[in-house]
Amino acid sequence: MTRWIRFFFMIIIGVGLGLLYGWLINPVEYVDTTPDSMREDYRTDFVLMVAEMYQSDGNIDYAVQRLSFLGEGTPQEKVQDALLFASQVGYPLADLSLLKDLYDGVEHWTPSTKVPSS
Repeated sequence: MTRWIRFFFMIIIGVGLGLLYGWLINPVEYVDTTPDSMREDYRTDFVLMVAEMYQSDGNIDYAVQRLSFLGEGTPQEKVQDALLFASQVGYPLADLSLLKDLYDGVEHWTPSTKVPSS
């Protein structure tokens, strides 16, 4: 019986030392990550911020440029995904309206030859 107790005791010590090392001594540090690696709720918030900027300046080219930071996919897909997630989670109607306006803007957007400058 004492063999089993020692065995489980050593397992607990090993797990504890592993957690101590991973959390306190040498934790993972994320540096220079891209917005496309964010969770879906943060991506939705990012798209919502783009929608707020689009509402204030009305420049769809800038909005599409900002949406391109979210990685692959069309601007319509990115806004549609954000709109779907926001409606499922229960974002306020004002935010949903902003996202809908942005979706309407990117849906009728055609790429221009000029590149907007920041």
